[in-house]
Amino acid sequence: METVILSLVIWVPIVAGLLVLAAGETRPQVARVLALLGSLAGLAVAVPLWTGFDRSSGDFQFVELKPWIDTFNVNYHLGIDGMSLLLILLNCLTTVLVVIAGWDVIKQRVSQYMAAFLILSGLMNGVFCALDALLFYVFFEATLIPMFIIIGVWGGPNRVYAAVKFFLYTLMGSLLTLIALIYLYNAANGSFSLFDLYEVQLPLSVQVPIFIAFMVAFAVKVPMWPVHTWLPDAHVEAPTGGSVVLAAVMLKLGGYGFLRLSLPIVPDASHELAGFVIALSLIAVVYIGLVALVQADMKKLIAYSSISHMGFVTLGIFIFSAQGVEGAILQMISHGFISGAMFLCVGVMYDRMHSRMIADYGGVANKMPVFAALFMFFAMANSGLPGTSGFVGEWLVILATMQVNFWYAALAASTLIFGAAYTLWMYKRVVFGAIVNPHVAELTDLNGREMLVLGVLAIAVLMMGLWPAPLGEVLHESVNEILRLATPGRKLLIGM
Repeated sequence: METVILSLVIWVPIVAGLLVLAAGETRPQVARVLALLGSLAGLAVAVPLWTGFDRSSGDFQFVELKPWIDTFNVNYHLGIDGMSLLLILLNCLTTVLVVIAGWDVIKQRVSQYMAAFLILSGLMNGVFCALDALLFYVFFEATLIPMFIIIGVWGGPNRVYAAVKFFLYTLMGSLLTLIALIYLYNAANGSFSLFDLYEVQLPLSVQVPIFIAFMVAFAVKVPMWPVHTWLPDAHVEAPTGGSVVLAAVMLKLGGYGFLRLSLPIVPDASHELAGFVIALSLIAVVYIGLVALVQADMKKLIAYSSISHMGFVTLGIFIFSAQGVEGAILQMISHGFISGAMFLCVGVMYDRMHSRMIADYGGVANKMPVFAALFMFFAMANSGLPGTSGFVGEWLVILATMQVNFWYAALAASTLIFGAAYTLWMYKRVVFGAIVNPHVAELTDLNGREMLVLGVLAIAVLMMGLWPAPLGEVLHESVNEILRLATPGRKLLIGM
């Protein structure tokens, strides 16, 4: 009997979001409760994926296949491997935490706010499950709409500018991908199935432009330097929940796209242009780390920190070793926990002070000792402290890079210095010292809701840092299969 778990993982949050929307704005508490129940249901239906996943297999599991658009041979084709599994669980957990975090904070258009996050959660799960290229593209593009609304409606003073910039950057990048997919559809004799696209033989002269078309979309999403400029604006203007989901999950669509489409479909071009991608990744790690050092706005600093840390993802992917790719995927998961927690910490202070500027703080530890302790833990994790999840992925990527080129590894390792510099310097100025701002003197420590959200993330960061083995076991066979498909010369059309 064919399973429908993946359909539930996609559609339960979306249907819950529509129910929350139907609750209307006259009953905000009903909308909040429905949103919480919907997000918890979304997480609950994803749990069987973890318990029922066969870690000894590199094949796609929980597969669903139904006709969708018969005329063009497009199918509703779903399935997951180890990488998809971890990203789906990260997404479902993040959605629950974002709903709880915005419980009392959002006062206007509550049902629309909660519904947007639930629908976005379902759409992103669709990206991680899709095994049909057109279905992947539809989900990939559809995620833009809820995030555009979240930034544009509940964002800061420049929210419209930030939302439009975010939308245009990501949409323009994706249009080239659509053109590439149409070409591949014809080359695969009228099939959008990823399995068919994986076997299409193409000359290098055709693989290279297809790789570039994919890369433009995925590089914007990661985001890689120099197409990263939309992210700081989006983060600064987005509400706290929007920043959390954007950093924790949405940026991962880029890294996922490289691994699911670019490497298996155009493996020779991926190897041919790997040096170029590695160069951009190292620029992100080093240069953007220095840019983060001079930021005066906490959210902008964490946004640049995200770009620097995501440079490890693309670096690990294009090293083409099992250790590097596993490190890249673990870095995506860890970054989801840590960056989400950092933005939530800034949100806690912003809700009380209505300021994100570092200069407006100082001495926060005197009034918020519990918050200061948790914020310190996340700051250390953001710096790559051993024993936290922030160390695991970066360490694996550095080790894999060392086997390829010492200087690449040395530049990548500099993030341990820059990360500690900008994160701990920010922490020191905000949390320690004397209270000079009278508004800081009025601060109150974490309430139960905030403690729950940050506590869950702290446990996740610590557990992944001390015991990453369960995540690695899920990834081993899936990563080996990705690298098998990415073998150079596997499908190169000889003689053209």
